[in-house]
Amino acid sequence: MLDSNLKNQLKGYLERVTLPIEIVASLDDSEKSFELQGLLREIADLSAHITVTERADDEHRKPSFSINRPGADVGIRFAAIPMGHEFTSLVLALLQVGGHPIKLEQDVIEQIRNLDGDFAFETYISLSCQNCPEVVQALNVMALINPRIRSVTIDGALFQDEVEKKEIMAVPTVYMNGAVFGQGRTSVEEILSKLDTGAVARKAEALASKEQFDVLVVGGGPAAAAAAIYAARKGIRIGVVAERFGGQVLDTLAIENFVSVQETEGPKFAAALEQHVKSYNVDIMDLQRAESLVKGPKNIEIKLANGAVLTGKTVILATGARWREINVPGEREYRNHGVAYCPHCDGPLFKGKRVAVIGGGNSGVEAAIDLAGIVSDVTLIEYGTELRADAVLQKKLRSLSNVTIIMNAQTSEITGDGKKVNGLAFKERSSGETKHIALEGVFVQIGLVPNTEWLKDSVALSKHGEIQVDAKGQTSVPGVFAAGDVTTVPYKQIVIAVGEGAKAALSAFDHLIRHSDSEETAPAVKEAVAA
Repeated sequence: MLDSNLKNQLKGYLERVTLPIEIVASLDDSEKSFELQGLLREIADLSAHITVTERADDEHRKPSFSINRPGADVGIRFAAIPMGHEFTSLVLALLQVGGHPIKLEQDVIEQIRNLDGDFAFETYISLSCQNCPEVVQALNVMALINPRIRSVTIDGALFQDEVEKKEIMAVPTVYMNGAVFGQGRTSVEEILSKLDTGAVARKAEALASKEQFDVLVVGGGPAAAAAAIYAARKGIRIGVVAERFGGQVLDTLAIENFVSVQETEGPKFAAALEQHVKSYNVDIMDLQRAESLVKGPKNIEIKLANGAVLTGKTVILATGARWREINVPGEREYRNHGVAYCPHCDGPLFKGKRVAVIGGGNSGVEAAIDLAGIVSDVTLIEYGTELRADAVLQKKLRSLSNVTIIMNAQTSEITGDGKKVNGLAFKERSSGETKHIALEGVFVQIGLVPNTEWLKDSVALSKHGEIQVDAKGQTSVPGVFAAGDVTTVPYKQIVIAVGEGAKAALSAFDHLIRHSDSEETAPAVKEAVAA
């Protein structure tokens, strides 16, 4: 199964294995068992530390295999032939069981080790799912650390009967002890927050004890990362508090328009952002939701959902925006599996296919025009009796031969085959008749929702809820800056957010310099003033 290039790469990785590994395969006489048998034997041939034992008389799913140390079951099993995105999960499991260091903070490792309870996880995945590996790798490493945790990774395509019985329509879907535990991309820390009931209080206490930051960045997307990097390069005290580091980028399937990066995936881009930020002396406080901002006489306070309060001499708000949803059946189930929100990013993935655009405003009509040059045909669906886009855009749209416009229609459902979108149902508002369109993609273009609900009484917002900023990223509150999709700056693109984040950081530092008469001013700021 492994080509020569992949074998050479894997052999290089397996040279890091220092402890013996026993792979125990549960096989039958099926074609897939034969395929898995071949893969495991190839892996064993690449390292003297790895042996394979085959069994046909156990009660495990077939085909499947566990990765153990001789005489000890470490609780990691794959009911899958882990190629595609999950090949990395397989390699990491082999390395970690084989003695390679686990890349987690020591306090996180201790928290996993001290969990009280028996936890049996089953994770249903797809080999083409880009979000699944993080969940698989998180649960595998937890099983390796704590013997009371078991992790089984199940390829839904391989065990379709289980998927149908449990009515699983999206991956990753995680079951714990037989009950649904969660869906979607999930990190070790997020899993721990659900399992360790005392973790929230301990985390709040630790956060509340932190010293004041020179610049406190709220958010975890591209704008926040750029702000943190530019501020950290000034040698001052920087903190980043984020609900989810990576932000909306984590949900982006492909990025092909970030200058100098020809093509990448959202999760890879987010990981690169995080590693870049971590290369500086930045205090990252992940999985923390901000609830309020209060401007004091000498600092700005950010109160978190867990009750902790962080303070900064300056604050940069970069909480981003989220796509406005239509809230119909099928929308969330098929997100990133045919349901998309960014035609600039995801449009090329639908080349030659049939798509629908929901929304007749400027963003919807612009999306339809852009997509018409890529896909086979576009159906634009507008709730009202007329399009709301600018006249020049409407004229262009109507000139395109592969565009169909349906007005006075209410989308009622996005349909699919369990893996991807296959159509859209809508109701004609004039007649009440329901109709269905066969297609492969649906682009929801009814606007963005800025993540500013928690700021309504703190900073000036536009009528659309965006933070109003000037040319330097300054908000209505002195010392508080903002950047990225959460602001009034037009064109919500990653490359623009990065630039705005850098600008906000430089503006915040300039603010510190101009208000540096306090005895508490950081040495780096004093040096800048003296220079």
